Amino acid sequence: MIGLEFILLITAGLILLSLAIAKASDNLGVPALLLFLGVGMLAGSEGPGGIEFNDPELAGSVGIIALIFILFSGGLDTNWSYVRPTAWKALSLSTLGVLLTAILVSIFAHLVLEFSLLHGMLLGAVISSTDAAAVFSVLQSKNVSLKGELKPLLELESGSNDPMAVFLTLGFIEMIAVPETSGWRLVVLFVYQMGLGAVLGYALGKLMVIALNRVNFSYDGFYPVFSLAFASLIFAVTAVAGGSGFLAVYLAGIIVGNSEIVHKRSLFRFFDGLAWLSQIGMFLTLGLLVFPSQLAYVVGGGLLMSAFLMFVARPVSVFLTLAPTKLSQREKTFISWVGLRGAVPIILATFPLLAGIPEAEALFNLVFFIVLTSALLQGWSIPAAAKLLHVDAPFKRKRQYPIEFSPTDGVHADLVDLIVPYNAAIAGKAIVDLKMPPDSVIVLVNRNEEFIVPSGGTVLEPGDTVLVLVHKDNLPKVRAIFSQVKDRTPREAGSTPSS
Repeated sequence: MIGLEFILLITAGLILLSLAIAKASDNLGVPALLLFLGVGMLAGSEGPGGIEFNDPELAGSVGIIALIFILFSGGLDTNWSYVRPTAWKALSLSTLGVLLTAILVSIFAHLVLEFSLLHGMLLGAVISSTDAAAVFSVLQSKNVSLKGELKPLLELESGSNDPMAVFLTLGFIEMIAVPETSGWRLVVLFVYQMGLGAVLGYALGKLMVIALNRVNFSYDGFYPVFSLAFASLIFAVTAVAGGSGFLAVYLAGIIVGNSEIVHKRSLFRFFDGLAWLSQIGMFLTLGLLVFPSQLAYVVGGGLLMSAFLMFVARPVSVFLTLAPTKLSQREKTFISWVGLRGAVPIILATFPLLAGIPEAEALFNLVFFIVLTSALLQGWSIPAAAKLLHVDAPFKRKRQYPIEFSPTDGVHADLVDLIVPYNAAIAGKAIVDLKMPPDSVIVLVNRNEEFIVPSGGTVLEPGDTVLVLVHKDNLPKVRAIFSQVKDRTPREAGSTPSS
């Protein structure tokens, strides 16, 4: 039996190796998931690492636990006011779009790969969810962003389509295992699971906000522990009640992330780190589970299915689902192309193995191969596709400030950053002359990436980024001061003075 110290040595070594490889390949435009999976495969029984691992149940459990924290963290990081205009489009893609993808894949798998229709639907359900984090990581590595609604749309779609993929996968497993199961039962089950998941996610998310603000722990370190346990509780309670735990935990994350809570910034950092640890652990475990020699048997079918998914199933489902919207053809084309498959399809592919579905091992290898080809063939091309379709925008890195402010219950102030425009009336004025409203103070000035702690006599210059601590009621007045345009002189207005 391997000692604990060796287990810790192997685990820590694999995680550090994964991070080092990801750091070294920052500018290559390769999704991190591909790198982490590769490390897992190299460390596995058929790789140089030689680690014997063939436990689908453990891999599936690791994947589910990791997905809970990934979805909750994704919800925390979702700015609802930012994504709300795209909500109906994203939800259409994550429900109807997922179903259309599964149907199209099942038809292709039945006609070309000689799957039964039900096994084809199972394959389609398993590979139907997308991974926007992989898309954005590739775009960030190339300093590219997206125009208009594309980024919030893709962000919300990827967070909300996992519950649909899980439901369809479990539903088709039940139909294969119990042939008497009717399609009508699945419809009723869908309404019940998603409805209960949404209700409990919203209610328990609100309860978590209240609890965080009122629990008043003596030690700050208790808050992340409390939040971690509460997020796990939300998933477990919803799942035990028969609802969609994944939908509940994602929705609860959105509720908490868009509410005023104590220690908000520290909680965000904690769950961001936990989400990355979960992703690395999940990818490494799934990489260990696969036997590369077995992938050779699915190369032909895998390439055909990958091509069909990329060039037919995803585009058709996107264009049909988004047909009533005002998105341009170029935007729809880009959404079609960036439907990268992530770890969720591989996790879902372990479900048929655990259920004892016939040909489940071949299906797992096929899904794993499809995920690899999706990351390899689509991942590197995303920045080029954005530029070719003219949907790219300059990438704006989030500013890091040496001070932070976390609003607590009863505190109605916020710390906001405002830019001094080049034609602003306040440019060239001292802070004391700005006539700022009560309960507002400029605490920091960022000038040419240098931070200045201001005094009343500090003169603001065009292009300065100013950090203002302001009462929320006075924020519109402060914004109005910074947006006021300097009066133009007659010469600037293009007229000549009278003689």
